[in-house]
Amino acid sequence: MTTMTSQEGNFSRVLARKDVLALAFGAMIGWGWIVMTGNWIQSAGSLGAITAFILGGIAIILVGLTYAELASAMPQVGGEHVYSYRALGHFASFLCTWAITLGYVSVVSFEAVALPTVVEHLFPGYAVGDLWTIAGWDVKATWVAVGVAGSVVMMAVNYFGVRTAALVQKVVTLLILAVGVMFITGALFEGNTATMDPLFSVEEGVMGGIMMVIIMVPFMFVGFDVIPQAAEEINLPFREIGRVLMISVILAVFWYALIILGTSLMLDGEALGNSSLAVPDAMQAVFQAPWAGNLMVLAGIAGIITSWNAFYVGGSRAIYALAHSGMLPAFLAKLHPRYKTPTNAILLMGLLSCLAPFLGRQALVWLVVAGGLGIVIAYLFVALSFLVLRQREPEMERPFKVKHGKLVGIVAVVLSLGMTALYMPGSPSALSALEWALFAGWMLIGLALYVWSRLKYGTAYSDKMIRRELSGGSGH
Repeated sequence: MTTMTSQEGNFSRVLARKDVLALAFGAMIGWGWIVMTGNWIQSAGSLGAITAFILGGIAIILVGLTYAELASAMPQVGGEHVYSYRALGHFASFLCTWAITLGYVSVVSFEAVALPTVVEHLFPGYAVGDLWTIAGWDVKATWVAVGVAGSVVMMAVNYFGVRTAALVQKVVTLLILAVGVMFITGALFEGNTATMDPLFSVEEGVMGGIMMVIIMVPFMFVGFDVIPQAAEEINLPFREIGRVLMISVILAVFWYALIILGTSLMLDGEALGNSSLAVPDAMQAVFQAPWAGNLMVLAGIAGIITSWNAFYVGGSRAIYALAHSGMLPAFLAKLHPRYKTPTNAILLMGLLSCLAPFLGRQALVWLVVAGGLGIVIAYLFVALSFLVLRQREPEMERPFKVKHGKLVGIVAVVLSLGMTALYMPGSPSALSALEWALFAGWMLIGLALYVWSRLKYGTAYSDKMIRRELSGGSGH
């Protein structure tokens, strides 16, 4: 049996409270709200869309509580990978981590398609040079070039250390918050409640409309789980890791609800139907000036950067954790001797991100839905791990201990199952054949790499490495 060479070096604990909060909140408020808010209001009605995000947000908060307790108890790189291994075993740990990695890769790829889309709003007609047509959309050379260039820049930011990534994250998140506050306060003063009609969807019915929006909630909130992924780089008391995680989720629930409210106060149904980017158009209506709309587009670009950045961090650490424990090829577990970043995992994320723009704008929807399924599957595994460990290891030190843990865990499992069911055949929001192919292809590639790694490194190596991580966590 071949043994895998252990990689030298450890991560550096350099992330302070503001860094962690900016990382998680910035991850959750990417670009999607700029593009999708109009669709949400049209699908569910103004109050229906707000309700969908509050209900979905409550579900994410309950799942987040299970994460918060586990992250404070086991602050190791890889997050879900460590919890699910300790509770559910080797193969479950791989499935959970590979599923959430699909979520991270899909967001990183999504942003590489979103960037050239938003640049088109600022510079109409810049896309030239026909390449091919995919799903009825003409892919242009300059359009692809912008997406690839953005991917390479974000890859470089992450390659050169988590400090660089954290600084970029803080600055850009502050810009988004400043523009958001301008928009929401302006809309509350200038807006008209009459434009909020219909409050709920007429075509789909109240619940039908809400369900159409809830399907997108897991993808819009994914990001708080970047905190457990980067746990070995966080310089905080372990109890605080759980607290910061929960604060970031609650902030994101308020953000989405208020953005929907502000947009529906400024734009009626007809204006929403004619708008390609509803939030910038609503911002322009608040201040009666084109500069305001462009400022909101810049906030959207800032959202692309924060989300892109955070998911490079989360995805590369998840891949590193799998490779470090012998579940993926060893070269992906390489840490840079100087920058202390998982360089090969970051380069792999960058490569996948660079490929996405070649699929054209339709890839946005495919990536959201296929990635969303991977995310909710991982949430289910974490909620199950939370329950199992509460039962099996009641004496385990839990710096952030959730009250009524058994009830919270059961509800988190039920909600995760419910969110997973939304993607299944028979649901109004089921995956299309192409989206199933994306998801199945990813899982099969992972399974092949897992089997190869198991044969090469052996079970004993994986068990030893993960146990070492678990035992080392309490010593920091």
